[in-house]
Amino acid sequence: MKAGAYLSPKCVAMTEKEIPVPKMDEALIKVSYAGICGTDMMIYHGVHPRAEAPLILGHEFSGIVIEADENHHVKKGDKVVIEPLLHCGVCSACQQGQAQVCKDLRYIGIDQHGGFAEYVAIPVHRLRVLPESVTEKEGAMIEPLAVAVHTVRRSKLKIGDTVVILGAGPIGLLIGLIARQAGAGRIVISDVSSMRLETANEMGFEAIDARHTDISHVIKKYTDGVGADVVFEVAGNQATANQMIECVKYQGEVVVVSVYKKSPTIQLAAMHFREISLTTTRCYHSSDFSKAIELLEQQKIQLDVLVSHTLPLEEIQTGFDLMENPDQALKILFEL
Repeated sequence: MKAGAYLSPKCVAMTEKEIPVPKMDEALIKVSYAGICGTDMMIYHGVHPRAEAPLILGHEFSGIVIEADENHHVKKGDKVVIEPLLHCGVCSACQQGQAQVCKDLRYIGIDQHGGFAEYVAIPVHRLRVLPESVTEKEGAMIEPLAVAVHTVRRSKLKIGDTVVILGAGPIGLLIGLIARQAGAGRIVISDVSSMRLETANEMGFEAIDARHTDISHVIKKYTDGVGADVVFEVAGNQATANQMIECVKYQGEVVVVSVYKKSPTIQLAAMHFREISLTTTRCYHSSDFSKAIELLEQQKIQLDVLVSHTLPLEEIQTGFDLMENPDQALKILFEL
């Protein structure tokens, strides 16, 4: 089979692999669509702490069951999405039903081969059967949608709240969609990419170009000098680490979604004097994944606008090259 592998920093390529043979309690999946994630870009740059080359990338993917034992909830021909978290099941977090913060949390596509391949063997308990109305293309975006669901659920967002999202990448835009579903009033998104800001506008958000405009001044103007109720930080740099404090109101909430490559300086004194709450979030709970599927089934969320490119897997290097420039790409899917 063909497979897209990370071979070394800044080097991905098509390779030939044997079709995997599923073990007990695994199913063989013919992959349909697989998306490039920000974490894949960390791996591509050689800065992910766990991923080791050679590795078949991809943890956002959907497909069709080719082979499965009869005593499982999936059967041959089922349209499925992969829930890629692999948790230990025995640590305190897992025992408390919070596997997303498992002390030994691993990912399909990061800690073991993933979905940038024609076929992949997946533990059956990591498979979700897609509703008839949800396409395989949408299925490949359920994983990042679940991240957004979890993020908003972790926040204290109330109906009518003013929300600021720092970063208009796929996760930031998805958070905006979920915040809207949760009843947010004004939703303002900032970024430095013209393309991503245009997409934010298309989606009905108020887009602020952070290259030319001080977003904290804009938010203060919108809120009579008070600030936003909730700020979601989704860009992961020092500038947005500053802005998240500057934009939020007294006793407001900052939700840090980014995984920072370099530890930022945080204005704790400014947070202290205004009693600002700081919330962090990591991936998603299983119930968030279920909610993401439900939102798509009920057609409450439209994801097509996020897909900037659909490429064959043979163009894996092109896909990663495009992702290097936020003005060229948003969500890139490989169609297998």
